[in-house]
Amino acid sequence: MDLTSEIERNVRAALAEDVGGGDLTAPLIPSGKRVRAVVLCRQDAVVCGQPWFERTLRELDAAVRIAWDVPEGAAVAAGARVCSVQGEARALLAAERVALNFLQTLSGVATLTRRHVEAVAGTRAKIVDTRKTLPGLRLAQKYAVRVGGGSNHRMGLYDAMLIKENHIAAAGGIRQAVTHARKLERRGDWIQVEVENLGHLKEALDAGATMILLDNMDIARMREAVNIAGGRAELEASGGITLDNVRAIAETGVHRISVGALTKDVKAADFSMRFE
Repeated sequence: MDLTSEIERNVRAALAEDVGGGDLTAPLIPSGKRVRAVVLCRQDAVVCGQPWFERTLRELDAAVRIAWDVPEGAAVAAGARVCSVQGEARALLAAERVALNFLQTLSGVATLTRRHVEAVAGTRAKIVDTRKTLPGLRLAQKYAVRVGGGSNHRMGLYDAMLIKENHIAAAGGIRQAVTHARKLERRGDWIQVEVENLGHLKEALDAGATMILLDNMDIARMREAVNIAGGRAELEASGGITLDNVRAIAETGVHRISVGALTKDVKAADFSMRFE
């Protein structure tokens, strides 16, 4: 995943939104004054978003110096210092909120992902994300999922097929949808079929589907689905996944568990910047 241009786009859009035509409070600080600051994490978290944080500060002060105390993806305890910064005071004050927004949001995604990954440790299930992302931050959030130890599902509608209930209804059935999908398949694409019950699962298997999403099935039906598939298809559990039930779902034998909450229900981690 090449993020260089995406980081630049994210940062410039965020600074334009926040700084606009200029920081009206900045003139309170003498021009050219350089300061030192530290960034602290106020809670247990997985640190993520360093490239966005750095790019934000450098966009306003090309000479800024940033020294990280922990690497990207490190788990830190509440009160930990994550980096120190030396730069032009006006620039740091103007960039502070945007830089921290990226760090807080992406660390929140990585932290929740890490908790899910740890919850299923020892099973074969992988934790994967969905398209339920914040508008404009999809690649950033999917990057954070990977930093947290999870895996990415498709990036968007353009790189894989997921045949859902409405596709099946419009196509006239599961077999018809899968057959047509194969005719449209391009090299590198993968095709997945969503099913809501065991009858549809059998139809999908009979149609030759090798990737199947089990939508909102209970634990007992998931376990039976794994037995029915018998290794003929990769099975993914989806719908209603929480930290309370993810372990039990993983123990049914499914290959992947997609969790929309990783990127949809974002609870930002608590970071702050303090001038010294």
